[in-house]
Order: sequence, then structure tokens, then C-alpha cells
Amino acid sequence: MATAIGVDDSKMADKEQHTPPPVVSEGEKFWAPKAPELPIIERKNWLIHHHYIHKDYETCKMIIKEQLQESNGLCEYAIYVQALILRLEGKIQQSLELFQSCAILNPRSTDNLKQVARSLFLLGKHKAAIEFYHEVARINEKDWEISHNMGVCYFFLKDFKHAEEQLNIALQLNKHDTTFMMLGKVHMVASETDKAIDVYKRGVEFSPENTELLSTLGLLYLSLGKYQKAFEHLGNALTFDPNNYKAILAAGSMMQTHGDFDVAMNKYRVAACAVPESPPLWNNIGMCFFGKKKYVAAISCLKRAHYLSPFDWKVLYNLGLVHLTMQQYASAFHYLSATINLNSRLGELYMLLAVALTNLDDDENATRAYEQAVNLDQSNPLVNLNFAVFLYNHADKIRALNQYEEMEKKVNTLRDNNSSFDFDPELIEMAQKLGLALQVKESVMWTKPSKDSKSKAGAGDVNPSPGAPLGTNQALGQAMSSAASYNKNIQLPTKGPSTSRDPDTDRVPSPPSDPPGSPEFAQAEDPRPKSSKRRSKVEE
Repeated sequence: MATAIGVDDSKMADKEQHTPPPVVSEGEKFWAPKAPELPIIERKNWLIHHHYIHKDYETCKMIIKEQLQESNGLCEYAIYVQALILRLEGKIQQSLELFQSCAILNPRSTDNLKQVARSLFLLGKHKAAIEFYHEVARINEKDWEISHNMGVCYFFLKDFKHAEEQLNIALQLNKHDTTFMMLGKVHMVASETDKAIDVYKRGVEFSPENTELLSTLGLLYLSLGKYQKAFEHLGNALTFDPNNYKAILAAGSMMQTHGDFDVAMNKYRVAACAVPESPPLWNNIGMCFFGKKKYVAAISCLKRAHYLSPFDWKVLYNLGLVHLTMQQYASAFHYLSATINLNSRLGELYMLLAVALTNLDDDENATRAYEQAVNLDQSNPLVNLNFAVFLYNHADKIRALNQYEEMEKKVNTLRDNNSSFDFDPELIEMAQKLGLALQVKESVMWTKPSKDSKSKAGAGDVNPSPGAPLGTNQALGQAMSSAASYNKNIQLPTKGPSTSRDPDTDRVPSPPSDPPGSPEFAQAEDPRPKSSKRRSKVEE
């Protein structure tokens, strides 16, 4: 055993002599394997991204230029970011061409195709954009952004059926506030108010702190006369955002409608800090002054609104109304004529124009204006009453009697549709006097109003019927009734009070109802997106 052990030890010793231990110098260290170098076409991508997200676009463009020179124009990411920068600078066509180059370099990239479609949309080529979105959808079917943007394109093509379909698909894939807003707008433009309300209610349930959804829903309820629900949603919007100018304008308009002009003005002061150049804001402020009988201040504010929005027929309407109230008939004619050039489908406009022409002693054109008014209007008895007074004053009793009968038909229709319909006492008074002058039998519908009646509009003002032709607001002309349908007294066969009337200023136009903001595309921000009782004022 001792010999064997000795032999083994000698063998091991020999092996140790043949494999000497490695010699390590003092400065030598062990390093991990060196990382492979990136291809030249992608070497500066990180630097491009860094400067882009920090909005240092000039430096970013210099690096992109160097990168494209080194890669012979084959760096997809550099071209992509350059296209994004060009779009930000407003050079949409050049941006489109670069995105198309990216799509050629990498045709399977959904990001490249989506950006091409986005550029086409910005250029107004909605059909071409839809084709590209369909191509992207074949690659990735479960992308809510694609369905949302297709819905927006169909909306601008006025294909509301397909727009609704695509937006509903987007909501099924992923719920977003933007999609709820866009779908609600589609229903509103298609005059489907009930569906729009349902969509916004779902949006509020999904995002209860979204002030845009809350304020829009409140405005819809306000347009339908559901003041309690409108106040609730507008109040919630102001709770989350006290400076939300849409909610402030709507809340102020409700107070303005009920005659609380000072409180409404306090609300408008807050809104003026956020949107000092808002035409609806200055329109409302002007009509608050109008309600307080401060006509010079009202005209000043309305002219500012007109300066900010020169083609808004509603502001022109209000200017014409205030000048008519101040008996400045030439100025009233000027503004009312401009209003009719912008909106020629409203009978009350022609009625007020006829009032101005009557006071300017242009009876021929006043008659034409009244005839146009009665042809266009199908529900407001005030138009026929004013025309009847005008005809009676010009000794045309036969036509005056015809207009009186037409007025009675409209009154009966209004009462049949709404048994609690309450007419203005001055309308009743004037109709009774005109009926006496025309020797018409007293109608059972002309009953004396109660003394508690709060309605004090102009001569023959009447509560506007639901669904008046101004969309979310009702005819302003009804607020001023005839605004002095004729400046001479009706010559009654027997003595009686004069029926000529100065325009009443108790009635004030009601507030704004801004439509939901313009639709926006869903798009990632990174450079590489990842997969009333009576409402008279008119407003936008």
C-alpha cells in the first residue's frame, strides 16, 4: 500500500510540473465579452429620440441629417421623426411623403401606415385615409385607435351610419373619453338627441370626472328644458374644474333666463378670465345689459362679439333687436338684413325686418317681408297677429281677417299639443282689440290671464313651442314680439286704449350652448406611437 501510494504521488507531481499555474500581471483584469456594435443605420436613434421628446427640434434635425447621410437614407426611424417634425411645422404634404418612404422601408409596420392615413386626413383626403386604415386593420384588427379614426373620417364624409358603426367597435375594443365625445357628436349632428344623451351618460359613468362630458351633457339637458338635470351635471363639471368656461356660460345663461342678471354677470366675469375673446361670452354679456335696459353697454358688448365672429348671424340678430328697441330703425334694418343673408329660413327674422321697414315708412317692402314671414313660419301666432295689425292699419280688412283666422288656428294647435300652454297677456289683449276692430265674434280661447302671470314680453309675445327652429335655442324674435308692430295707433271704431307698442325690454335672450369641441384623432404623443320657460337669445 505504501509503494502504491508513492507511485501515485510521483505521477501527480509529474503532471503538476507539466501544467504550470498561469501567471497574472498586476495591471491585468478580467472583462465581460464586448457588446456587438450597432449597425450604422441605427447608431444615433437614441439621440434622435432624446432631442425629440425634449422638443429640441433644431438639434434633432441636424442629427437626423447626419444619420441619413451615414445610412444613405435608409434609417427608418430618422425619417419617421423628421416627418413628425415637419407635421408640427405645418408642412403636411412633405410629412406625408416621408411617412410613405417609411412605409416602403417597412411595409408591415402599422405605425407607418397609421401616420400616412393621419396625414391624408389632415389634407382633407378622407376616403384615401379610410383605405389606409382598412389596410392597417387587416394587420391588426384589435386596435381601437384605427376604428376611432375611421369613424372620424366617416363623420367628415357625412356617412353617419358607418361613423357610428366604427365608433361603437372602438368602444367595444377599448373605452376612451375621446370616442364617447365623438360618438355623441355624430348623434347630435344626425339630430338624434336621445341617443346622444345615452352616449354621454355612458361616458360619464366611465369617466365621472371628465368635465367635457359633464358640461356637454348638461348643455343637452338645458336645450331640452330639463333644468334640474342640466344644473346637476353643470354643477359637477364646475366642482371638478371651477374654471370650465362652457359650464360657467351655461350656468350663467340659466340665471339670465330667470332674470338674475347680476348673478349671471358674476359668472361671466370668471369665464372672461379664461376666454376673453369668446363671441358667445360677449353675446351673453351684451344681452344681460339689454335685460337691465343699459342699451349702450349692450350694443358695445354685442359689437365686440360681432368683431370676434363677423359671420355669426345670432349676434347680428341681437344687434338688430337692441337697435329696434332703441327705435333706431335704420341700424336695426342694417343688422336684420345682414342676419337674413346668413340665415333666410326663420320667419321671425322677416317679421322684425317688416317692423323696421314699417317704421321707416317703406310699406311696400314691409308687406313683402310680412308675406315671407307667414310663408316660412308654421307655429308662431305672433307673426300672423303682427301682419294682421299692419294690414288693418292700411285699410285691408279682408286680408287682416284672414291673418287673424290663421293666428287662431295656430293658437288652437298649440293648446291642443299642450293643455297647460300659457299665452302672454299682451298677446291676448292685442288679439281682443283687433278682433273687436274686425268685428270678429269673441273666441272662447281668449280668456283673461291670471294676475300672477310673470310673462311680460312685447306686443303679442308667446311662449315658444318646443322644438323651435333654432336648435338648442329658440327664436329671439319672440322675445320682443313685434317690437312695435306698427308705430301708429289702430283706429278702432270705438274708443279704446291704443294698441301701438314700444318694444318691451323685459325679455332677455338666453344663453349659449356650445357644441362639443371639434373631433380629434386618437394618437400617441411619443415619436413612435404604440400599438325654458322662454329662451330668446341665440348662441353657438
